[in-house]
Amino acid sequence: MFDPSALVKGWAVERAADRLRAAGVTDFCLTAGVMSPRAASQHRAPPGGWASGIPSDGRALAAVIEARDDVAVATSGAYERGEHILDPSSGRPLRGVLSVTVVGPDLGTADAYATAAFAMGADGPEWTLSLRGYEAMTILANGTVLSTPGLPTVSA
Repeated sequence: MFDPSALVKGWAVERAADRLRAAGVTDFCLTAGVMSPRAASQHRAPPGGWASGIPSDGRALAAVIEARDDVAVATSGAYERGEHILDPSSGRPLRGVLSVTVVGPDLGTADAYATAAFAMGADGPEWTLSLRGYEAMTILANGTVLSTPGLPTVSA
């Protein structure tokens, strides 16, 4: 069964952000979902910047995204919904990856990239290095955290 709810969530939050912008709202943060899958659209950071936590295991934070500009954050993982992202070649749940977070200018795209990278399993972190305009963090089942060089994070 194909469930596009994660992609639709990112798309819907981005459309809500577009409506806020069209109405003249310049400072806002929208969030949909808790932990994973999670999607947020943020626009024009307040003086201290935006902060968005990246969960490590559904209970603790692995890192905090800090951004001072328009940014979208999407996380795909199995913390809340269980093993719902499948290996496309076997049709079975993926092993070895806890979550993938993607940060960039468009939430629908970030959300799709996060889910795609998660579905790639061990190949996902290398693939995220090729995403133009987007940064990523992958947390492996053994606790290893892999990030692209430009990910705007501070320690959790």
